[in-house]
Amino acid sequence: MAVFVLDRLGKPLMPCSEKRARLLLARRRARVHRLMPFAIRLVDRELLSSAAQPLRIKLDPGSKATGLALVRDIEQVDASTGEIHRGAVVLNLFELVHRGRQISEALTARRAMRRRRRGALRYRAPRFLNRTRPTRWLAPSLQHRVDTTLAWVKRLQRWAPITAASTELVRFDMQVPDNPEVTGIEYQQGTLFGYELREYLLEKWTRKCCYCDVQNVPLNIEHLVSRARGGSNRVSNLAIACVPCNIRKAAQPLDVFVKDKARLTAQVRRPLKDASAVNATRWALVNALRATGLPVETASGGRTKYNRSQLGIPKTHALDAVCVGEVSAVVAWRKPTLRVKCTGRGSYQRTLLDRYGFPRGYLMRARRVRGFGTGDHVRADVPSGRKAGTHRGRVAVRATGSFNIQTHDQVVQGVAHRYCRVLQRADGYGYSRMAIDKGEAGGGAATQPGPSLPGLKAEVSRAEG
Repeated sequence: MAVFVLDRLGKPLMPCSEKRARLLLARRRARVHRLMPFAIRLVDRELLSSAAQPLRIKLDPGSKATGLALVRDIEQVDASTGEIHRGAVVLNLFELVHRGRQISEALTARRAMRRRRRGALRYRAPRFLNRTRPTRWLAPSLQHRVDTTLAWVKRLQRWAPITAASTELVRFDMQVPDNPEVTGIEYQQGTLFGYELREYLLEKWTRKCCYCDVQNVPLNIEHLVSRARGGSNRVSNLAIACVPCNIRKAAQPLDVFVKDKARLTAQVRRPLKDASAVNATRWALVNALRATGLPVETASGGRTKYNRSQLGIPKTHALDAVCVGEVSAVVAWRKPTLRVKCTGRGSYQRTLLDRYGFPRGYLMRARRVRGFGTGDHVRADVPSGRKAGTHRGRVAVRATGSFNIQTHDQVVQGVAHRYCRVLQRADGYGYSRMAIDKGEAGGGAATQPGPSLPGLKAEVSRAEG
């Protein structure tokens, strides 16, 4: 992973390699600015000019997670036609995990508890016409996706000289499936048309066979009402099926081939939940990105899949972001991915409630104990006892001064505060590293423990000391 570099005044410079960062730290020309994501700050240099290589932030918005990729734009010249195409050199990969579901469940629980207390304790006349919502209002669980994504774009702007942005505006280009007569050779006969349609069907049928629900096998586009019986090519008549089911069905009617025709009919009419959440926030995210002053490039999810297939890149949220928009070649994409999970900053609620909404206990009023707060990244050096050793991770504080430390593989309970040292204050996110498993045929993602960048552990330890 590339290391973020700031000058002496805190202005972003071009990210450097891990080797160069290690040399700068060893020679005392830089100091550790933050651990996750890893950034250093020079102590003997200021930003004298604004000349920098073009960096682009790419986003693949999702309902549960958003992929982000920081890339450097390069120009590729086609030898046969002489045309110039845009390529990308991958610098950093991020996977931002949202907590929209937790927000929705918390609001539902609060609403139910308030209704219970108001009905059981006192009567209050119903209110109406006194709650107004602003124009283009989004539910809190949806607004959270926009806010956290924009917050990380602004963070990366503070750490790197980003000059442009690319994002998916729509998951699928729906004018293609819904209107086959749309003009344009790229839509009618181009290779992109098949990717738009196939990606929509895979998402619609949750990447399972519509007949036997089998997964992780080759799936074909299936006509629910066969062409031999007058079936059309409209998207409402299409599904995906495994090869054996496709062969066995042939031209049979659905009533004969399947027993539960109502389930298939309901699935055809059912809206896409994840796609609906993305579509509800797509314009809000694009407008927020444009408000940052960056030129924003928009593309569809079908084009992302087309680019990924042509370049032979496995599917992850972060690598999908690399393939967003115009890209003819991708260099150095086999990099670890920093997984950023939204954890929040705690709750204002200091009272624990029972199932009926009445108090059953109280939390401590102070958020910080002995200078530590829940979520801080700490290092504990325990000299003796059953917990002897060095433990690094997120801390959960107690009023007694005996803390719990969540490491990458276990929870160490009952560590005294005097053995702890703060490495990085809580910022509302949890960090872990994911790496491309090169030994796996599909190049899937595997979790890799350890919060520090390889090759920089000694320098980080020296900086902590």
